[in-house]
Amino acid sequence: MLTRKQSELLNFLTDHLRDHDVPPSFDEMRDALGLASKSGVHRLVSGLEERGYIRRLANRARAIELLKPTQTPGAIGKMVQAASDLVTLPLLGRIAAGTPIEALSDPTNHLDIPANMIGSGEHFALEIVGDSMVNAGILEGDTVIIQRTETARHGDIVVALINQQEATLKTLLKEPGRVGLEAANPRYETRYFNSGEVEVQGKLAGLIRNY
Repeated sequence: MLTRKQSELLNFLTDHLRDHDVPPSFDEMRDALGLASKSGVHRLVSGLEERGYIRRLANRARAIELLKPTQTPGAIGKMVQAASDLVTLPLLGRIAAGTPIEALSDPTNHLDIPANMIGSGEHFALEIVGDSMVNAGILEGDTVIIQRTETARHGDIVVALINQQEATLKTLLKEPGRVGLEAANPRYETRYFNSGEVEVQGKLAGLIRNY
């Protein structure tokens, strides 16, 4: 699974190799992706290498090689095609992974993500504020992809709207007569509410992190 910038870089590498028979320089990659420095390019290249899309060759200039498929002919082309297939999701604002904040909704902002990050149904994106879900791998500044739903199972990570005013991202606990919203950080206590005080607005479907 690639981030948007990783997908853009993979497409640029593929096009450049096809048109020029040599990989682009780091300066060319930086300019093509609109990055401020080559350090960002290095991080993206490392991410593609870790995911098996490319290989860097030691002691050679412009030493980036697109990996050939090991089993299925044309697999690289299919990966590039999949990486370029994007869907646009509404980025509705920020959501607390900590003390709940006022629910935000700004349908004018959007986020493009690879289509293979989501399944069926309606989805939206939210930016994480706070640190209460760090032990679940959700950090401040991350963008979470949420599948819109009004129902969820015990143990699902959900977007919960509390008393029609506050939104938070927590693990849902279902108990007789009440629901709990559990953090993934021991600094935060589990909060319990009457069933009618909490509405599920969606459940976690994916996560995007900028390095």
